[in-house]
Amino acid sequence: MADPVFYTLSCTLNVADIAQLTGAQLLTTQYADRKIEHLASLDSATPDSLVFLEGKKNESALSDLKAAAVLCSDAQKSLIPAGVAVLVSNAPHRDFAAIGRKLYAQAVLPRSLLGIPGISDRATIHPSAEIEGTVTIEPGAVIGAGVSIGSGTTISANSVVGAGCKIGRDCIIAPNVSLTYALLGNGVYLHPGVRIGQDGFGYVPGPAGLEKVPQLGRVILQDNVEIGANSTIDRGSLSDTVIGEGTKIDNLVQVAHNVKIGRHCVIAAHTGISGSVTVGDMTMIGGHVGLADHITIGSRVQIAAASGVMNDIPDGERWGGLPARPLRQWFRDIATLRSIGQVKKEKS
Repeated sequence: MADPVFYTLSCTLNVADIAQLTGAQLLTTQYADRKIEHLASLDSATPDSLVFLEGKKNESALSDLKAAAVLCSDAQKSLIPAGVAVLVSNAPHRDFAAIGRKLYAQAVLPRSLLGIPGISDRATIHPSAEIEGTVTIEPGAVIGAGVSIGSGTTISANSVVGAGCKIGRDCIIAPNVSLTYALLGNGVYLHPGVRIGQDGFGYVPGPAGLEKVPQLGRVILQDNVEIGANSTIDRGSLSDTVIGEGTKIDNLVQVAHNVKIGRHCVIAAHTGISGSVTVGDMTMIGGHVGLADHITIGSRVQIAAASGVMNDIPDGERWGGLPARPLRQWFRDIATLRSIGQVKKEKS
């Protein structure tokens, strides 16, 4: 349940409002005027909470449910106890999230530390920087020469925007971010500690040891990209590192130089993407995945968590394992290994 110290309601809704906003079918019309004051999990719900039920694993929690209303599937509507408003949805979790964004609009955005609009006199801004109206720049921020920042953007405390960087409109650069050699579209969110545009990891052997390869590219983040806390995106070596429109990257992800990631991808935490990898549109990469350099991952691909990908993956496939292979083959390999182990155990 949201702590009011940190999360303020943006509006108030009743059960009928939720039905209208989501398109869910309200089966218990007698509860249409019931107010929703909180979002909650099934086991922490109170009589003014909205909850959701999706899948069978949480059905056991329904016996003691004390919520005001529940979003559930048609197949589960008969399981909801009396006294709870029933909203039948085709996608309960998605609709629950939509209501959450409505009730707690600020919770889905990285937040500035002070929440005070305007440009602080304790920020350091180069005279050549171009800043549109309604930009917020907080104390301790540093804006370099030739930077441009679009209206509605926030540069939070102690963040650094290097010379020549371009930031679009309605972006949020959270505290302690460093941004160099980069071009950002509109609606880009960078969470605390993100590092964008530092050197790629490029060396060649020389007579005295490893010699550095100059990294001469940029980082391009297209519209509505979101980068999680403490993730790092290296600038390109000769070409650019590009993150496509709408892609969401979790915390603690490393993206190396010259990587090209398509639109509307999802990349979970602890993933490492080696140099010159290409990833297609709408691909989903699980946590702790490693991708070898110079490979191509197709569009609409799904890669299971903790996989090690050494080869190209065609469009639309699901891979997993170490080394990664098609999911069905991986499951067959696991089953084979288990059967071999069982036979040896029986013989011993």
